[in-house]
Amino acid sequence: MKKKIIKFLFIFLFQFVINVSNAVEPDEILTNKKQELMARNISKNIRCMVCQNQSIDESNSPLAKDLRILIRNKIQEGKTDKEIYKFLTDRYGDFILLKPPLNLSTIALWFLPFVFALIGFFIIFFHNQKSKKNY
Repeated sequence: MKKKIIKFLFIFLFQFVINVSNAVEPDEILTNKKQELMARNISKNIRCMVCQNQSIDESNSPLAKDLRILIRNKIQEGKTDKEIYKFLTDRYGDFILLKPPLNLSTIALWFLPFVFALIGFFIIFFHNQKSKKNY
């Protein structure tokens, strides 16, 4: 039994370490540290369109690599953060941002989880009230 637990913990920790590592490859890294820092900050806020719940900084997908290279090229061209974000959102929409802005087209994305949580609480509350009446 102890061996199974130890084996499980080892596998779990190994998977955790593998998934946490950054996917930026050495040939992508810029020589200018300030530009590289800017690229990493932008990459951490851009969603991988393949993985969807990872940033492109963490993803190993070919699309994420292409986007990281694109961002670095834009930085080397002298583009600002805002210009790069605008380019990406014009091309892929607000979904590419891990934290999309609050506007009319994303309002449901921001507030529906709270609405569903409230509905769930009301269902549970009224179900418990019914149960108490039956006893």
